Amino acid sequence: MNTLTNKRVLLGVSGSIAAYKSPDIVRRLQDLGAEVRVVITSGGREFVSERSLQTISKNKVHDNLWDKDAELSMGHIELAKWADIVIIAPASANTIAKLCHGKADDLLSTVILATSATVMIAPSMNQQMYASLAMKENLQLLKSRNVIIIEPGFGEQACGDVGEGRLAEPIDIAQQAAELFLSNSLSGKKVLITIGGTIEAIDPVRFISNHSSGKMGMSLAHACIQAGAKTTLVVGSISIEVERRAETIFVTSASEMYDAVMNNITSQDLFISCAAVADYRPSKVSLNKIKKTSSIKSIQLIENKDILASVCKLKDKPICIGFAAETENLISNAKHKLKNKKCDAIILNDISNSEIGLKSDENEVHFISEKNSEKIDKNSKQIIAEIIINKIAKYFF
Repeated sequence: MNTLTNKRVLLGVSGSIAAYKSPDIVRRLQDLGAEVRVVITSGGREFVSERSLQTISKNKVHDNLWDKDAELSMGHIELAKWADIVIIAPASANTIAKLCHGKADDLLSTVILATSATVMIAPSMNQQMYASLAMKENLQLLKSRNVIIIEPGFGEQACGDVGEGRLAEPIDIAQQAAELFLSNSLSGKKVLITIGGTIEAIDPVRFISNHSSGKMGMSLAHACIQAGAKTTLVVGSISIEVERRAETIFVTSASEMYDAVMNNITSQDLFISCAAVADYRPSKVSLNKIKKTSSIKSIQLIENKDILASVCKLKDKPICIGFAAETENLISNAKHKLKNKKCDAIILNDISNSEIGLKSDENEVHFISEKNSEKIDKNSKQIIAEIIINKIAKYFF
């Protein structure tokens, strides 16, 4: 099993002679299924060429904090957010010291400060440097900050010394990174997720919609991909970037979303109905803009098809997870929806609270199934999504 499938690895290459092994590290990470980007320091460039790293990684090698083109889009922040894990291999004594003191004087150290991803470092240096008190204290400090240390090997070094401080073997570095993702709770599963709001046209200018941003749904997409699932998204109106590792179908109206779901639901193992779908649409759409002076003073609405209920009625239905965005009688309304739709679980959230509402970056939900009702305390939507996916995997797979 490729335990780094769908994972995004940012490899930092610093100024150690062992940097010549970094192309092999890239290859080993790719062999386990990872997409790899590389950040190299000025010291690293003394020992390995950017061209070789770029050729093997098939991505641009990043080396300049002051790259004008990259910084137009805040390049160091983009890299920090992109990564699922950051590995510095080799990690020189100087780079390790900079991490300890929170310095940000080059691209790599700045990315480390800006990322929320797991950080692993593979020290590589002379055996006497590695044995020094300063280095031992620095590594202990990084461990206390949850930085994972890939222990160096013992043997003959480039300088002729024999001892501890050799860079760990590339295959060992890749395997230790993969061990962080061994759960792969949805590995081999197919997941379909609806995301965002729908737009129901009144005339060429006006429409009926809602405040859905798509943040929760896209966080779930990310979590599913992290868990190893082949993920398909049906995306309505959103205000965030689309998860690029998923297959994406863009729609506008509830009718289009219904068709997209029903045309792609066959063979899916899990369906997550996270979109804020309009319950009603105008019975007639005006071909021209309705003027203030028009005789039309009211809009007749007709009901849209219920996507979640329709999927739940299928003979060979997947596991079906719905969302209940409520403002009152939260638990009772969610349990009613669970029973009425005949889905496997409902994720309930209180949208009357602006701190965890539709546009917020945070959420607080209840995971409700026939046998379980569990509160997931307030946290970022990404963390909430990971907890939800873990529960789905635990209870249904």
